[in-house]
Amino acid sequence: MSPSRPNVLLINTDQQRMDTIAALGHSHMDTPNMDRLVEEGTTFTNCHVTAPSCAPSRASLFTGYYPHTTGIYKNGDPWRHSWIEDLSDSGYYTVNVGKMHTSPYETPMGFDERYVVENKDRYLAAMPDDEPTLPSDRYYLDEWDKALRARGLLKQQREFYRQRDDYEERMGAFEWELPADTHPDVFVGDLAVDWLERMPKLEAPLFMEIGFPGPHPPFDPLPEYAEEYLDRELPIPDISEADIDSQPPGLQALRRHHAAVDHDSVSYTLDPTEEQLHRLRAYYYANVAMIDEQVGEIIDALEANGYGDDTVVIFTSDHGEMLGDHGHIQKWTMYEEATRVPTIVWWPDQFEGGRQIDDLCQLFDLGPTILELADIDVPSSMEAESLLPALEGGDWSGREYAYAEHAGTSILTDVEFMTMVRTEDWKLVHFLDEPHGQLFDLSTDPNERENLWDDPDAAEVKRELLAELREWRIRSGHQTADWSAEFR
Repeated sequence: MSPSRPNVLLINTDQQRMDTIAALGHSHMDTPNMDRLVEEGTTFTNCHVTAPSCAPSRASLFTGYYPHTTGIYKNGDPWRHSWIEDLSDSGYYTVNVGKMHTSPYETPMGFDERYVVENKDRYLAAMPDDEPTLPSDRYYLDEWDKALRARGLLKQQREFYRQRDDYEERMGAFEWELPADTHPDVFVGDLAVDWLERMPKLEAPLFMEIGFPGPHPPFDPLPEYAEEYLDRELPIPDISEADIDSQPPGLQALRRHHAAVDHDSVSYTLDPTEEQLHRLRAYYYANVAMIDEQVGEIIDALEANGYGDDTVVIFTSDHGEMLGDHGHIQKWTMYEEATRVPTIVWWPDQFEGGRQIDDLCQLFDLGPTILELADIDVPSSMEAESLLPALEGGDWSGREYAYAEHAGTSILTDVEFMTMVRTEDWKLVHFLDEPHGQLFDLSTDPNERENLWDDPDAAEVKRELLAELREWRIRSGHQTADWSAEFR
């Protein structure tokens, strides 16, 4: 590792699947800039989130603790602290451009500067009684809102999309019809580049988090990007009735909920046509291609403004997107499409490039990795584990288990609490106080089609994984007691 403390640039997209980067084997994509990060960096190909929705996953990422430790189980739960405070206290200059999804949105979080850009389709209305949120979260005008208002523009959102005759069958896929530079992902990329070009290079090392709002729905690429992907052959999910019938009642209720309520402008159809699924994926992948272009401009700005040689670039996403797989849309499930995210670390002068590491890790493991890069002691209570030994080519074999959890919400209506434990070969999903669950043999069923929860031949594996969940929660409570007491 370099003796000096490097700059760290963390690029965090929202809801990006693994099958969105050409260099990782997905030829339907054009992602030359993400490809460059893969080809010159280290990619963790088996990296899983701690929660399949924005706020709990991000809170874990920026604290190093599981959701049951942070107390942040779902979107809207307040969170105000992070290891960014440790970076700032140690002398880093800390900047956020784009989405963090803190609650309230404008929470400092240890940043010296924040330029907040939040969800594309924030619905400015009262939340349900069981989803308390602060008034500023309901009516907050972020940097993007202000920029649009200054130009006399109103952003595309549910109220306008609902007026379309084809709203119901679009499933959240719409062309961006305002000027190109007002698209939220272009806006965030341009703002980050502008900061790197206009601000004088500081003596202090820089930590910058760039949070792209996409490819989270609405799926809203510029028309020329949409057209390009509409003309391509794309992987289309084969939605099996047997698969859907084998799902626990809570997940079947989630499907019905999405068909009844248009979250994020997505009016989901339980039995979509192949044309609908193709358009959905074309627009989603086009959103990723637009972000890829912004990533290239950010890397160019780093290199043009003196940050290139001593800057670590980390690229990842807070969770995935179902896109119709297993009959689901968005997230809130424990399928691989929702929990597994692209995770790339790029520092060509220090870390060997072109490596793909398949061992298990978790998204929040980036937290202690960044602290160690910054020469900051990692708290002993932290549940995340540094990836630095793997990056440096040392002795590292990954995690034996990966975990994720999520509380029921006004969206995940029929689930009290859902927990996943995953090994290299098996995945178990437990539903609190329910006899139902999910168990998949990933070595023979990587697409998670055959639920073995009630299969007597898999009973021993099921017992072992349920026992591991129990030990994990007990171990976690013991390890983090001091941290939890400090921040509650």
